Amino acid sequence: MHVDLTHSVENGMQTYPDDPPVVIRSHATHEEHGARVSALECGSHTGTHVDAPAHIDSDGNTLEAYPLERFVFDAVRVDCRDLGAREPIPASRIPDVDADLVACWTGWDVHWGTERYLEHPYLSPTAAEACVERRLDVAVDTLNPDPTPTVTAGADEPDGFVAHHTLLGNGQLILENITNLEAVGDRFELRAYPLALDSDGAPVRAVGVTYME
Repeated sequence: MHVDLTHSVENGMQTYPDDPPVVIRSHATHEEHGARVSALECGSHTGTHVDAPAHIDSDGNTLEAYPLERFVFDAVRVDCRDLGAREPIPASRIPDVDADLVACWTGWDVHWGTERYLEHPYLSPTAAEACVERRLDVAVDTLNPDPTPTVTAGADEPDGFVAHHTLLGNGQLILENITNLEAVGDRFELRAYPLALDSDGAPVRAVGVTYME
């Protein structure tokens, strides 16, 4: 079974604060031009997307450095739905398993498109370190594996992009704004091919494929 884990790209959709807005407009119509063409303007980290190391490291790899098979993951889903707003995901939640990626299932995607979505749980620094030790890429159903800055941020929260630097700086990829993780099992194949951009990140069509028992 194939499960769509992707937020649709829509005009004016939610983005990370101060990222480029998403604008979709009509460029040509059937009535005037005999064909329909839409123009799309967006940032490289729009919607459901993958981060490359170049996102946070001026010398880091861009997406073009990776073969296609790098974006197919043997994934393990970890239930983090008991965590509240701005609560860290502890290292104890990161499994020591033979897998490629840990998908942190917070359930926060239900808040997509609202201010509440910015108040998501985040990966603690020690959890990010555990992912690196176990060579696990990370997928989150939130805006960010780090806490997103808002007026409600706590003084004890990590400052900046600690999880990003830990993961991307050690060769682990990050997938953000995954959705619909409730529709896959605890083990599944995640396919998330990015647009063919030599870029710091790119939107993906994320698909979960359930394993046959």
